[in-house]
Amino acid sequence: MFHLIVAISARTPADIEPIADALARMRPTCLAEPGCLAWEAYHSADAAEKFYLVETWASRAAWEAHGELSAIQDIYVPEIMPRINREVHPCSRIG
Repeated sequence: MFHLIVAISARTPADIEPIADALARMRPTCLAEPGCLAWEAYHSADAAEKFYLVETWASRAAWEAHGELSAIQDIYVPEIMPRINREVHPCSRIG
């Protein structure tokens, strides 16, 4: 399995609502993709500009293929990327 956490920061307060809306629309598409075992988006309760994606994929290859599919190409790249700074963290589960 391949686990990933993406830390997202909205560039301006005006970007927060459009980011949240786009992430909500991405979820069902991501979950339907081959190899997607879990895909959750969280909005920080303490810092309005912060979002976190917590993803589990069957393999790194499945995650890499996800980058070429609809959720990323039709929503994330055009609607979210111009509004954010981000850090991508591939992770290993402990325990």
